[in-house]
Amino acid sequence: MKTCLVVDDSKVVRILARRILEELNFDVSEAADGRAAVDECEKGMPDAILLDWNMPIMSGIEFLQELRQMKGGDSPIVVFCTTENDMDHIKEAITNGANEYIMKPFDTEIIQSKFSQAGLL
Repeated sequence: MKTCLVVDDSKVVRILARRILEELNFDVSEAADGRAAVDECEKGMPDAILLDWNMPIMSGIEFLQELRQMKGGDSPIVVFCTTENDMDHIKEAITNGANEYIMKPFDTEIIQSKFSQAGLL
């Protein structure tokens, strides 16, 4: 079973994402900010990370930069999931190592489509 770390400061978003990902047969873990996500990745690198941009303590982009420097941090497929939809944010995410980018709100079809495109399904 593939693993996915959901990183979002919104508990509601984490619950919704968990429900969708578990339906897609992922083993899901959660983190409420980038620092907690780093801690989760140090315990074990997930196959995929669904990542919010705007979070307290450590933002999504800061987490992504740190992740890609960690041992094994080049392997997870990172899908940014955010309300930031301007081209500068998208370019910054891709430049820093994101594999895909989706907008909130999302649903099962959107997650399934992006995860399929990324080779996770």
